[in-house]
Amino acid sequence: MSSATTPRIRRTAQNWQFTYNLSRRINDVQTYPVQSPQGATILIFAHENGVTLVWRGGRRLKPAEKQAPKEKRNGASEDVIMIIDSDDDDQPPAKAQATPTFEDKPRFEDVAERTPYPQIIQTLDLALGTSVLNVAVIPMAPCAAQDVSAAGDAPLLAEKMVFAVSCVTNDVYLITLPLTPPSPESKARAELRTDLLAGTAGSGAWGESLVLLGGQTRHSDGLAMNLIKSKHSPESQVKQGRVVVAAHSMQASGTLLLWDVPLGWRSKPQRPLEPFQTEFLPHPLTSISFNPTHTTQLLTVSSRQAVRIYDLAASSLPPEPEAVGPFPPQGSWLLSLYQPFARPSASRKPILDAVWISHGRAVFALLADGMWGIWDVDGVSPSPPSAAISNKLKPGVQGAALTVFSVSGHVEGTGSLRSIATQPKENSLGEFAPMTPHTRRQATASLSTAATLDRLSSVRGGIRTVALPSAGRVLQDESLVLWIGGQEHVCVIPAISKFWDSQLRRGHGGGVNLFSGAQPTRMVKLLDLSTGLLGERCCGASLVADPTSSSGQIDPDGGLPVDVLIQGESRIVVVRQGEDGPGTKIGGVVDRRRRRPFSKGERSDAIIVRGQNDRIASMSYNLGTSKSGVLRRRSISKNQDDTPDGKDPLAQLPSRPRVGFDFMNTLNAAADVSADLTRDVEAEMLDIMEIDQALDSMEDSRGSGRKKVFFEDG
Repeated sequence: MSSATTPRIRRTAQNWQFTYNLSRRINDVQTYPVQSPQGATILIFAHENGVTLVWRGGRRLKPAEKQAPKEKRNGASEDVIMIIDSDDDDQPPAKAQATPTFEDKPRFEDVAERTPYPQIIQTLDLALGTSVLNVAVIPMAPCAAQDVSAAGDAPLLAEKMVFAVSCVTNDVYLITLPLTPPSPESKARAELRTDLLAGTAGSGAWGESLVLLGGQTRHSDGLAMNLIKSKHSPESQVKQGRVVVAAHSMQASGTLLLWDVPLGWRSKPQRPLEPFQTEFLPHPLTSISFNPTHTTQLLTVSSRQAVRIYDLAASSLPPEPEAVGPFPPQGSWLLSLYQPFARPSASRKPILDAVWISHGRAVFALLADGMWGIWDVDGVSPSPPSAAISNKLKPGVQGAALTVFSVSGHVEGTGSLRSIATQPKENSLGEFAPMTPHTRRQATASLSTAATLDRLSSVRGGIRTVALPSAGRVLQDESLVLWIGGQEHVCVIPAISKFWDSQLRRGHGGGVNLFSGAQPTRMVKLLDLSTGLLGERCCGASLVADPTSSSGQIDPDGGLPVDVLIQGESRIVVVRQGEDGPGTKIGGVVDRRRRRPFSKGERSDAIIVRGQNDRIASMSYNLGTSKSGVLRRRSISKNQDDTPDGKDPLAQLPSRPRVGFDFMNTLNAAADVSADLTRDVEAEMLDIMEIDQALDSMEDSRGSGRKKVFFEDG
């Protein structure tokens, strides 16, 4: 990768940002869920020449060993005598000796180096000769390579990564590549320097294999894949697993294609694989995603219409006896999820994106006006309502619809998107507007609504989720990141289940606000992202989870259990929140005095200068020389004989706090305790405070033209 592997680090008031500058324009970024054997997280970038893989973190590669020069024997000559025999000219030349296949054996350090942030240990460019638009990976929880086989998945995933890419040339490839990063010796081979095409994808120089998926006449607008184990497959293929790749395009009015690719093929197919299912849609799709639990269910999003669930294994037609294959030739649509209307019109709000949450049992949707909502498909709400929605989705029932959100809200700061509908459109009537008042109002409403939906349709955004590492037998929670419009509105939900529960309690009078409360129960908004993007616009957001972390717990100091990956035009920004590594509390004013200039456990002899406190405690001063209540005491003492009962009226007055120079009373009491009764404590205090000298100087500096006012005692 022709880019800087050392990030540009910047500290903001709430987070740390690590900026990686790339030499190509980025089209898509995906985090592979399985770590490499040495513990590195793999990032996949799609750009105009192919894909780039980055191994970040884990044990570092050992440097290449320098080979010692060969020693010459004594008396040996480098000159070689060639004997030409004309009698052998008629014999055919001997075949050139085949070049031995290079076998890569990377060597790693014994212990991973402890660094403040994960460093990039290796990169690899897979050149496809065309621009790659989308990358898709298997929707599984992040895990280590040694845990894949233990979980019962395909054993091939413990050694190799499997992902799909879609190109601008209408081609879709399924790529298989070793999880282990290539060694420096492998990248420094002589054949790679002499032949420009030796390292292209598909040549096998890096141990990769490509399977071409055909059948499209236009490039894919979205891509998804999942690992499926079919019961009708042979036993060998059941162990290896099958990968189903789905792609949608704007071919015709909208097309959804699905390919079935068995894993563990010994030989590469000679022809492109044709899709086993083709769905022609009335409207084009904007995004698709597979269910992580119900592996044959596909979530499709149509921006203006609805979110629908498609099952590729449930046939909508009676099974044919002559059908061959693990899946039927046609699937079925199970459920439609409809978004709210854009009032006061009869059109629905555009949907930016929708993803599976709660392990494929609920759907989180983001609308173009900043609204978000959760559809409880399987009735898994933390606080279920009286009527369970799952009762409507009984087995065998198809074509059901759901419109009501379990919980909903708006992203902070998106009020301008919601106010678009109320803004009048200038010259909306046009030249041929109806002249009657009733039809004029209808035309105005229709034209303004159409303009509003057009402007909302231009808003960009997306959602990504990732499962958090679990401790013991506790069910894994999930984190979610969403962005809408740009870098100003990037929000993270640290724990979806806790956030869902808090929003339900808020709806029932719990008093929990969207951006307040405990950190796991609220939505965290990332700020100051322009520091890392350096003027580029935000093109996407993703999450990077560490499966080797302790338990994925939420940092009480405000840190997030995951790192946020912000995609720019030619930059990648990794945002890390929290006090512990590093960061501070989110959602409030940062206390700069709590910043740690050194890591925990480290000591330094440097002198750290702390600034003054920004907040000054409010204090009240009484600069009067007379004690409070003196004048009132005198006025009351004169009229003491006028009281009917003859009691002291001062005893009936409520006690008031004493302010001013009341500390003198304490000093007088302390002075009276001493045995020396000849001391004049008041004179000593006046002498120490130099009040007498100040009064004398003020008396001497009085002007002759000013009046002197004297106050008599008593």
